[in-house]
Amino acid sequence: MSNDLSNRGRAWFAGLTGVAKPMPGDPQSVLTADAKLGEERARFLCVVPNSNARFPCARGGEVGLEEAYTLAARVREAVAADKDGSKRPIVAIVDVKSQAYGRREETAAIFLAAAAAANAYADARVDGHPVISLVVGHAISGGFLTHGYQANRILALDDDGVVIHAMHKEAAARITRRSVEQLEGLAHSVIPLSYDVHDFAKLGLLHTLLHADNPEQPTPQDIEKVSRELASAVQDAREGPRDLSIRWSSAQAEKTRKATRLVRERMRQAWNEV
Repeated sequence: MSNDLSNRGRAWFAGLTGVAKPMPGDPQSVLTADAKLGEERARFLCVVPNSNARFPCARGGEVGLEEAYTLAARVREAVAADKDGSKRPIVAIVDVKSQAYGRREETAAIFLAAAAAANAYADARVDGHPVISLVVGHAISGGFLTHGYQANRILALDDDGVVIHAMHKEAAARITRRSVEQLEGLAHSVIPLSYDVHDFAKLGLLHTLLHADNPEQPTPQDIEKVSRELASAVQDAREGPRDLSIRWSSAQAEKTRKATRLVRERMRQAWNEV
């Protein structure tokens, strides 16, 4: 495996679960395990790089066809198993560069695979499973939409290596017909354009930022502290609504997402008048 591939997700998954291998029959790029979280067991899922992946566009930690369908299957497996009992927490450990973009993926309907995973996470949340995302590295584009964005609560490491955004800087520059330098300048005044995780938190989308002494290779103390925060987020999610309304009703969103809140209120009023 080349040195430029991030192994943050793998390191945090192993630290939190004690597991380093995929479940039987799963691709090497998807790790799933049931492990203790607080006083209960949770299902942990993570997408990791696999230089020998069947599809070349998904070898660097991207969420591709195999990854998305495997996530969907493992989430729905947990939901089905807990149908008549306690709803276990589902924890998505996130370090994904993007969705896998390629001719093979488009031909095989990557959009359906991504939708299957996102829908599985959403169904689990609505069914009463606390869905928690822990962003330990990159959470970019369709990769994050597929794996992690449907969570009740999103936690992220307070670290320069954590990036949460709709697209990479170079792609955003091409789309907006600006230079990367121009976008970086605008990011200082337009929060949604920023790649700084602190600015993302100002949008009201993060439950909390977490400090880790070693984000690349978490120490036992890091694992213990983050485990406590994950368990706390699970409890908070259980006490709150099962939808995602907290993202525009939080104190941060009241300050930075006034237009979003206004549009939603106007839409609600128009809907009720019909």
